[in-house]
Amino acid sequence: MDAADRPSTAGQRLSAPESFGVSTLEPGQRPPAQTPGRQVPIRVQMLDDSQEVFQISQRSPGKGLFDLVCAHLNLTEADYFGLEYQDHRKMMVWLDLLKPTLKQIRRPKNTILRFVVKFFPPDHTQLMEELTRYLFALQIKRDLACGRLICNDSSAALMVSHIIQSEIGDFDETQSWQHLLHNKYLPDQDAIRDKIMECHRKHTGQTPAESDYQLLEIARRLEMYGVRLHPAKDREGSHLSLSVAHTGVLVFQNHTKINAFNWAKIRKLSFKRKRFLIKLRADPAQSAHHDTLEFAMASRDCCKVFWKICVEYHAFFRLFEEPKPKPKPILFTRGSSFRFSGRTQKQLIDYVKDSEFKKIPFERKHSKILSSSSMSPHSSSLRLQVPHENASSGPLTDQPDLGRLPQDARSNGLEDLPEAAPAFHDKTAKQDAIRQNHHGAEPNQHLLNPENPGSEDSPHAVDPVIINGMLGTDGADIPSTAQISEVQQFSPLTSPLLAEAGYIRNDDEEEARRKKFPTDKAYFIAKELLTTERTYLKDLQVVTQSFQNAVKADEAVPDSVKVLISAHYDPFQQFHQGFLRETEQRLAQWEGRSNAHIKGDYQRIGDVLLKNIQGLRQLSVHLQKHPECLVELERACRSSRKVEALCRDFEQQRLCYLPLYVFLLRPLHRLLHYKLLLERLCKHYPPTHQDFRDCRAALADISEMVLQLQGVMMKMENFQKLLELRKDLTGLDNIVVPGREFIRLGCLSKLSGKGLQQRMFFLFSDCLVYTSRGTTPSNQFKVHGQLPLYGMTIRESEDEWGVPHSFTLFGQRQSLVVAASCAAEMERWVEDIRMAIDLSEQSSGPHADLLPPSLPEHKLSEDGAELESEEELGGLRTSLDRQCPRGNTTVHVCWHRNTSVSMVDFSIAVENQLSGNLLRKFKNSNGWQKLWVVFTNFSLFFYKSHQDEYPLASLPLLGYSVTVPAEAENIHKDYVFKLHFKSHVYYFRSESEYNFERWMEVIRSATCSSSRPALNSRKDLY
Repeated sequence: MDAADRPSTAGQRLSAPESFGVSTLEPGQRPPAQTPGRQVPIRVQMLDDSQEVFQISQRSPGKGLFDLVCAHLNLTEADYFGLEYQDHRKMMVWLDLLKPTLKQIRRPKNTILRFVVKFFPPDHTQLMEELTRYLFALQIKRDLACGRLICNDSSAALMVSHIIQSEIGDFDETQSWQHLLHNKYLPDQDAIRDKIMECHRKHTGQTPAESDYQLLEIARRLEMYGVRLHPAKDREGSHLSLSVAHTGVLVFQNHTKINAFNWAKIRKLSFKRKRFLIKLRADPAQSAHHDTLEFAMASRDCCKVFWKICVEYHAFFRLFEEPKPKPKPILFTRGSSFRFSGRTQKQLIDYVKDSEFKKIPFERKHSKILSSSSMSPHSSSLRLQVPHENASSGPLTDQPDLGRLPQDARSNGLEDLPEAAPAFHDKTAKQDAIRQNHHGAEPNQHLLNPENPGSEDSPHAVDPVIINGMLGTDGADIPSTAQISEVQQFSPLTSPLLAEAGYIRNDDEEEARRKKFPTDKAYFIAKELLTTERTYLKDLQVVTQSFQNAVKADEAVPDSVKVLISAHYDPFQQFHQGFLRETEQRLAQWEGRSNAHIKGDYQRIGDVLLKNIQGLRQLSVHLQKHPECLVELERACRSSRKVEALCRDFEQQRLCYLPLYVFLLRPLHRLLHYKLLLERLCKHYPPTHQDFRDCRAALADISEMVLQLQGVMMKMENFQKLLELRKDLTGLDNIVVPGREFIRLGCLSKLSGKGLQQRMFFLFSDCLVYTSRGTTPSNQFKVHGQLPLYGMTIRESEDEWGVPHSFTLFGQRQSLVVAASCAAEMERWVEDIRMAIDLSEQSSGPHADLLPPSLPEHKLSEDGAELESEEELGGLRTSLDRQCPRGNTTVHVCWHRNTSVSMVDFSIAVENQLSGNLLRKFKNSNGWQKLWVVFTNFSLFFYKSHQDEYPLASLPLLGYSVTVPAEAENIHKDYVFKLHFKSHVYYFRSESEYNFERWMEVIRSATCSSSRPALNSRKDLY
């Protein structure tokens, strides 16, 4: 029967649109016949920025145009994509596939639709076709260029390097440089151009398909991956943004995720006028009533646009099948008739797996190399062997239910969201559920909140770069995959995501173990000696083994430096290995774990300390040479770029978790620790105790050594701090000048014509330097100005300018108005600046040079002992100028936390070092996790055990508060202290009252500013 002979239906007589079935065309299938009527041209912009014109009829539904676009691209996995356009209200909306196109686009001649990614899957391995991954890579490229995909410089540089690899192929310095000059991939691309090229250099031999895969692997870990923000306000009027993802509805504040509502917890989504409503399922453990969250958006249209995309995301990722249309009501309509149209993700994955399509080659518009489009869907992933993130890389909170809803589920503004069905077979979805419960980031800092999902700042196993690490981080850093690069830098704001760092200890087992140990305070002081000695020996081996092995085979390092370090550090390793062995034996006897018949003779530690401190005195000649070792190594770094590169590369290794020069000063610092331990022992023992005499004799010996080396120690601490600050600053010729002393660094707000601007200030004994955080690849701070302190006056000016906690600095040539974050911070700055002004006026006469200021950096030696060709210098310059990002320094932490530290704080931090086992618990977790924890340099470093070579994670404590948990927090355990900063909360549990008090004491020295030294005690140091 011909079409003309077929009887017309009522729907056809009423011009109802014909249903074309699925939204995606199978390869080889022609687009559906157009509905009769006048043809209208529609322009569509593709992801490669090309524009195509498609002819559609006036009555054609949106699906007809979408299928034409997909047929043009030969795209199989089309359901991930959509067409968006700007409507008459200047809002970006999605083209409804069920409604006529021209009823949605009122001015087709002046409208350009954009073909873009609509649904972002949690794992790019779910994308079967190379063409699909290529289009996703183009979307990531576009999001980076427009600033929508926000991340740190390391992640951005790495992603751009993969884009360039897919476009121009293997690294060629001239070609890469020219390509970056003529193409814009990032808003601030020029600042990290060198880092991009350095990353590109490592991708040799990588095909475009592999580059796409790597790009998506990095992007999908970022917190802003696939996020489209919709402005809103909460009930208090705070400005927020809402977004939707495969897991549920997300809430952002200043591009930082602050909350997430999983689909499994959402009962209903609706809107009423300008109010967007999220109704949550009742939590049986808390209350029986349903919680309703309310957000105010700009208009009803804004609410409806966001509600529609939520409905579509929910249906695509959670339903088994496309929801069926609701029956049309006879008289009245209630609610919206909008529904998701197209295949769900499960339908799409099953369809692609069950079908065999002929691979059709496609053109990569921006690529100058041939595409391996004939590669099988999984070949790149198998060849690259990109590991999935370890499912146990963090303590799990409430996992989102990944089950899909039954077929008859409905989702619109006036219907409930049913309970999810059991999870379907896709393992990657389950792994992603675990990934999504990893710890998120604090505002503008990355990686500090264990409650929020996301793992953007975790290092991935593909490239040795921290993803959003800040810090912190930041990001920043933290092992979250099975493989981690040997070269890693921790973010300054890294949270301890240590899934494999310990096991959940049974509380009964812990209590039973604790009862076996002695309760005498002297025992716990001896235990502290043991734990800190283990950490000290590990730090010593960084110099005596790791660093010496690194310089041994390098001819650029002068032999005199090698001999100097070996001669004066190796004896300490041998000595302290014996000291540690004796201490371990004595603690074993004290605990009753040996065959000692008379335990009382072994319940002391003074004799062990006296013997070894007397042995340590014989090594004092080597201690006096340690400053010379540091100075000579720094001299070698200034004289040779190769030596500088070697030291910098060594500092980037995971075992070098502190600056290298800090490790060189560790033997001097250890003397202070012995002195403090012996002082506590002598204070604890009565004079009649058998151990008192030995402890007092040992204290006298160690006090004499400290007194002899005190001047050298203070001088070298200042020298080391100036050298570290030199790495953090750019725009200052030489910060290490004779007689200059570091006093304080921290954040202040500078008042200018543009208002208050955050600046980083560095106070020295002769000048005040103010900087801003630069956009250099190494995250250095750019110097804006220097104010000589000689002749400077200072005046509080809060009333004059109306700015809280402000004061004015009057120099000889200029004046500055600055404001502190609080009254206590202002008081510290004012006191230290006045003290520094006094020092600058009193200082006179020559100073002993640590390093001659006339010594040029990186010049050839006069005797020709080290000759470097121009080619060698040029090659080194290309790598040395691109320094590794310095995101883990105290300077960056102070910048993010808006606080400050002084040289007195650094000196106290040197004394207050502590090591030992702690049980850690997150805010919403149930069990306690045993970790080996080291406190030093204002940070906690977390290890699986004391035998580990390097820390798994770190937590900078500046700005944190340490308290005891309140009764309402339901922590019914002894010796628990709580660390919290804004919404980030950690609980730590020690094994005894002594340990609890010690951890509280040392952490208070680095956290709460109120617990730092009194102001007038600062003058004693200088």
